[in-house]
Amino acid sequence: MVVDFRRAQSDQSPLIIDGSSVEIVKSTKFLGVHLADNLTWSLNTSSITKKAQQRLYFLRRLRKAHLPPPILSMFYRGTIESILSSCITAWFGNCTVSDRKTLQRIVRTAEKIIGVSLPSIMDIYTTRCIRKAHSIVDDHTHPSHAYFTLLPSGKRFRSIRAVTTRLCNSFFPQAIRLLNTQN
Repeated sequence: MVVDFRRAQSDQSPLIIDGSSVEIVKSTKFLGVHLADNLTWSLNTSSITKKAQQRLYFLRRLRKAHLPPPILSMFYRGTIESILSSCITAWFGNCTVSDRKTLQRIVRTAEKIIGVSLPSIMDIYTTRCIRKAHSIVDDHTHPSHAYFTLLPSGKRFRSIRAVTTRLCNSFFPQAIRLLNTQN
């Protein structure tokens, strides 16, 4: 996969490894996350949505079997929310508004089926970001530990200057903002 944001895009010369050319693809799946060559997350979101909607069917079937809301809620968290939040810290920050609404629609549908309120997709993202940031800050051997440096006051973290919205919405600036608002 070739990621190229140059204004004057030209055809890429084929990459040759051990005498055979490597195929150039528009998207690939890595560790369950769909990566596209233009770094948008619509393909990943549609894949997640499709999986979650298939599991909503089973939630509906359990509701018809008159299972109590706590068990339905546990089923939701284990089968649907786990899909929605898989690697969420990597991709959710740069999702489009329509992708976020699509994911939130699944949560609302599950709320209607179960009959209890569930955490929104944004709440899940915020919780996971804060948890991941705390684990990075606490682990001095983590490769990303250097991104979380305290200001001289020792109370807030130094923010990362982001020129583009893609970088501004990525994990590290978002996590630093969330940690700073916590204190």
